[in-house]
Amino acid sequence: MVDRKEVKQAYLTGERPLFQAEHMDVYDTIFADGESPLKESSDIRLFGSMFKWKYPLWYCRKIYAEDCTWFEMARAGVWYTDDITVKNAVIEAPKNFRRCHGVNLDHVTFPNASETLWSCSDVTMEHVTAKGDYFAMNSGNLKLSDFQLIGNYSFDGVKNMEIHNAKMLSKDAFWNSENVTVYDSFLSGEYLGWNAKNLTLINCTIESLQGMCYIDNLVMKNCRLINTTLAFEYSSVDAEIHGKVDSILNPSQGTICADEIGELIIEKDRVDPEKTTIRCTAIDDRKDRFCA
Repeated sequence: MVDRKEVKQAYLTGERPLFQAEHMDVYDTIFADGESPLKESSDIRLFGSMFKWKYPLWYCRKIYAEDCTWFEMARAGVWYTDDITVKNAVIEAPKNFRRCHGVNLDHVTFPNASETLWSCSDVTMEHVTAKGDYFAMNSGNLKLSDFQLIGNYSFDGVKNMEIHNAKMLSKDAFWNSENVTVYDSFLSGEYLGWNAKNLTLINCTIESLQGMCYIDNLVMKNCRLINTTLAFEYSSVDAEIHGKVDSILNPSQGTICADEIGELIIEKDRVDPEKTTIRCTAIDDRKDRFCA
């Protein structure tokens, strides 16, 4: 049995006040001005505490933080840290969580999530709300549920991700991603999913200008496309769409099933029409043409 140290209601200043701390419980403590207060610490539990300056948790292991707050100047707060759980937190500081492994976030709010969760792996998020661009770039093995995001260029380069019950207002989401599956979600943003591989959307509602283009193996099941134009360009697609698609441009191959297509554009110099099967009750305007 490890004897645990306790810190209660302290006000800590200066650089590295708890450097290399181990087996410690920290209650209602303020980490004020001073960089890297818990650098290289391990087996730390934090309750009701506040971080007010830069780099609070770098190179740490086995961290549990509940009811804690990262203020705006606690920038780049958690980097190179493994096995960290954060519950019931507000993280105002940007650029949080970088090159971390084993990240568990539960009921966390990121009002300024710019450049957050970069190059992390084995990440779970439940009831997380974020606002900021470039969220979760180049991360892998993620599972999200009840997730809300306002911010462009999200999940660029992610690999192996599953999302349930999300609402995302995000231009250029899922670019360059691999093996991403999204269930029961609402996605709105231009150029959704470009250059992705194995992108699957199930029971989703999507609103996108030139969405789902340049994708290798796009699967859509029981989806709705609202105000979605010039979709599927150069994508290999297996799509089941309820309702109307406003326009489709040059799918490379596969099958597209929809109730109605407003405009179908096939440029025979760019794609082979024989490689794509269109199953649709009504196509308002079909344009088969050669490019000038």
